[in-house]
Amino acid sequence: MDLVPFVRRYRPSDRAALADICVRTAHEGGDSTSLYPDPGLMPSLFAFPYVELEPAFAFVLDDGTGQAVGYILGAPDTPRFAERFRAEWLPLVSERYPEPEGEPTTPVEEMLVLLHRPERMVLPELTSFPAHLHIDLLPRWQRRGFGRALMRALLDALEAAGVPAVHLCMVRANTAARAFYGRLGFREIDVPDPGPVLYLGRPTARAGSAA
Repeated sequence: MDLVPFVRRYRPSDRAALADICVRTAHEGGDSTSLYPDPGLMPSLFAFPYVELEPAFAFVLDDGTGQAVGYILGAPDTPRFAERFRAEWLPLVSERYPEPEGEPTTPVEEMLVLLHRPERMVLPELTSFPAHLHIDLLPRWQRRGFGRALMRALLDALEAAGVPAVHLCMVRANTAARAFYGRLGFREIDVPDPGPVLYLGRPTARAGSAA
């Protein structure tokens, strides 16, 4: 019998798979191991806090055997999430990942600065897009419609919770991701001096969207 992949809610037993997916997609959509040797760093920044603080908005792509091969993680209220990140999540990881002194000089230190500054997520230009998300799939599962299915699951959950719109932040160099988001109705949000990243947003409702 052929296995049928499907989207389901995150379970605590998916934690190791979540970390693996995060590490293998964290550098412009590709493997980040050479840049960040500690395999817990990127998940501690971009994956684990979401499933700990907002588990109702965490979904995975199950390959049909129970193994997660992709995920989408969301926070419905970004300012509130940033507050909880500092108060509840950061104390759990700050001893392992201390804040660097002075300006960052390595990729690891740059990520540590982001970890210790969750307020960076709160920008006035994003007020109309209160939720935000992260989505990643292992390479084998990309370009097969599964990213769209994950996105639909989160958008539906956010809409049901009364959240009108969502945004994401992505590295400009990841052109494949930019095209994917464009097909799903995400449009660029004008944020002054965003540096090497783009901010994209869209309504959560299905009406008038591509997703």
